[in-house]
Parts: sequence; structure tokens; C-alpha cells
Amino acid sequence: MFLYVIFFIVIIGLLSYLSSPTFKGKMGESVVIDQAKRYLGEEYIILNNCTIPDEQNGTTQIDHILISPYGVFIIETKNYTGWIFGSINQKHWTQKIYKKNYRFQNPIHQNFKHLKVLEQILEDVVVPEYLHSVIVFTSRSEFKTVMPEHVCRGKDWITHVKKFNQEVIPAMKQKRIKYRIEKEILEPSWKTHRTHIANLQQKNTLSID
Repeated sequence: MFLYVIFFIVIIGLLSYLSSPTFKGKMGESVVIDQAKRYLGEEYIILNNCTIPDEQNGTTQIDHILISPYGVFIIETKNYTGWIFGSINQKHWTQKIYKKNYRFQNPIHQNFKHLKVLEQILEDVVVPEYLHSVIVFTSRSEFKTVMPEHVCRGKDWITHVKKFNQEVIPAMKQKRIKYRIEKEILEPSWKTHRTHIANLQQKNTLSID
């Protein structure tokens, strides 16, 4: 009987995790990683799940940083289903699933903050105009409003990135960029994750106040 109880608890916990935003986010990120490996050449270097100190908010978490001769791409992944509504200047966007609406932070604004953090880290290495924001919604979603070019669905982000085809960052400087970023990244751990979540919760509380 005791073993059945333990098994039941484990199953409930697993189902809860599989339906959690954290798991869905990780699944979306894994899709982007796989697409990068499939469709981008060896000249692209990808860093994933980068938690970096941020003077303003404590920490910031960047899903992917893509370093290439053609620029540095800061990628925010959204693994959402349903219809997506939003515009550049709106503070929140809307996800519609059947008759229910859910608000979420404008990912353009969210990724702009990520970009500014990297600008500070790389200020003496690369000029800001070589840093590019890319928002990737997985193919499980459908845009219902006109989205900017750098907001992509499915593997369209690959096409967008490949539009940058002029070599502007030499190989040696790419190595410096990678080293500089890796030097700032906090070691992946439960403690790092919890600290980042606490910073987000504090930020949300302050914004409400």
C-alpha cells in the first residue's frame, strides 16, 4: 500500500511538472537548439539558458545567445499555443485559447532588456548595432496581428537570421565575445534558478506598487 502511495505521488508530481510553464519553456528552447544545429552552419555558436547578473533587476535570463560573423543574436523563445495578439508598444500581449484570454509580458520589451544587459557586457568588444533581438514563437501558436520582422514563428527565425549575411565580426572578436559572456554567466544550479525567480517576484511586486 505504501508503495502505491509513493507511486501515486510521483505520478502527480511528474504530471504537474510536465504541465508547468518551466517545462513548456524548456521544450520550446530545445526546439530552437535543434533547429540551430540543423539549419545553421558551424560559423554560428549558440549559448543556451544564460543567467547573467543585472544591476537593475538582480539577474536576467536569456534563452539563447547566437554568436556569428554576421552579428550577435539575442533570442527569446515562447512555447505558446493558441492565437497571439500584440503590437510593438503594448505592455502586454494576449494569448487566446478557445474562449479564454491570457496576458503575458510583451516579449519585444522583455528581450530589449536582455539586449541592453549584453550591450553593457560587450561595450568595449562590439558596437551595439551588431546585436540583434529575435523573438521565436513555436509553430504551436498562430499570429492574429501583424508582427515585426524579428518576431518569428516556427523555424522562420532561421530565415530571418540568415538575412544578416555581411561579415562584421572577425573570428578573434567572436571568441572574445563568447569568453566575455561565459565569464558573466552564473553557474547553472537550483540556487541560481531560485535566485532568479526571487528577483522576478520582487520586480513584479515593485511594479504593482
